[in-house]
Amino acid sequence: MSGQLPSKIGAWDNAAEFPADIPTFAHYLRHAGYQTALSGKMHFCGPDQLHGFEERLTTDIYPADYGWFPDWENFDKRPTWYHNMSSVTQAGPTIRTNQLDFDDEVVFHAKRYLFERARNPGERPFCLTVSMTHPHDPYAIPEEYWNRYSDEEIELPSFELADDEQDPHSKRLLHVYQMDRKNITDQQIRNARRAYYGSCSYVDDQIGVLLKALEDSGMADDTIVVFSGDHGDMLGERGLWYKMSYFEWSARVPMLVYAPKHFSPQRVKESVSTMDLLPTFAELANGGQAPEYAMPIDGRSLMPHLTGNGEAHDEVIGEYMGEGVVAPMFMIRRGAYKYICSAPDPDQLFNLKLIRRSVSIWRSWKSMLSCWRHSGRKLQSAGTAMRLPAMSSSARSVAVWWLKPINRVKSQSGIISQF
Repeated sequence: MSGQLPSKIGAWDNAAEFPADIPTFAHYLRHAGYQTALSGKMHFCGPDQLHGFEERLTTDIYPADYGWFPDWENFDKRPTWYHNMSSVTQAGPTIRTNQLDFDDEVVFHAKRYLFERARNPGERPFCLTVSMTHPHDPYAIPEEYWNRYSDEEIELPSFELADDEQDPHSKRLLHVYQMDRKNITDQQIRNARRAYYGSCSYVDDQIGVLLKALEDSGMADDTIVVFSGDHGDMLGERGLWYKMSYFEWSARVPMLVYAPKHFSPQRVKESVSTMDLLPTFAELANGGQAPEYAMPIDGRSLMPHLTGNGEAHDEVIGEYMGEGVVAPMFMIRRGAYKYICSAPDPDQLFNLKLIRRSVSIWRSWKSMLSCWRHSGRKLQSAGTAMRLPAMSSSARSVAVWWLKPINRVKSQSGIISQF
């Protein structure tokens, strides 16, 4: 929402207070004359539960207190709120969950908001942010969605690693959710994946409900719809579960922009960040021009990607300070390359276009790796996004670490903004 890296605004984890004086895209849109509303999950901690929105249509699904913080100094001590393997061992069809109750309410209020806007349009345009918690663990979904898939359609993880072959951060994650204490069967893995896919279908249906409401209310032609996820799920790939890592299954999510009268249909190949939404929204609301920002932002506008005009960036900077780390972890994605670093751990460098595995850093990569390390160290020391030096062509054919490229991405829940 702020267009800034987490370390810039003190958003260390899900227990960190989001300072009320940090501008969000809701503030900028209000300044541009938009009426702003929020329906759904936001993880706002602290007294400010609006952060620029004029009204909030629902409460949050999780507490706004400061209880969910990881203790880096006592890593071996597991708080009760940490992930565990019960979501996998108990995965399957369900009658109801509190997550379903919440998301149904979120969509109901969002739909009612749209019809109310149609009845009383007023003079101001609107921005409605709808944030669902699905798809997310626990892996439980009603039979209507469970039955849209069959066990035969659910593939097992494409790649697994033995515990002693995992990188240090992944080993810590195994400790976090006590993977080492549970023997997970193939059927339990299929159950978890089947329920997760059912959750994706549930989200698809809810988006359909909102799009139909836009159509029925006569506002579809002049509304821009943006769909984005905030995280994926490892679902057993590499022997890991949930989010909390920078591997593709966890970190790569879809972003869809629907505005037929504004942008031509296309697939954008560049990697972008949810931080880029703030400058994109701000420019769309300001006649295509960047407004005067109240403070520096790290996100970059997606208008070149959407219009085909200008230089479209292909770089993502990530920071993670939550479950499983004992020091901040950083990620730099640029083109086909992904670099991950954390002070206590060995660096990781991936070429996502290659599927060969190398157990050591080859000589031809040493100079390129030093460039990535230099940028990574700057992130660790300053918490700022740095442009990376150009990579030599001689280094493009060798894999330092193995990571199978992802062939498809399931829909993920996230922010849907209409304005």
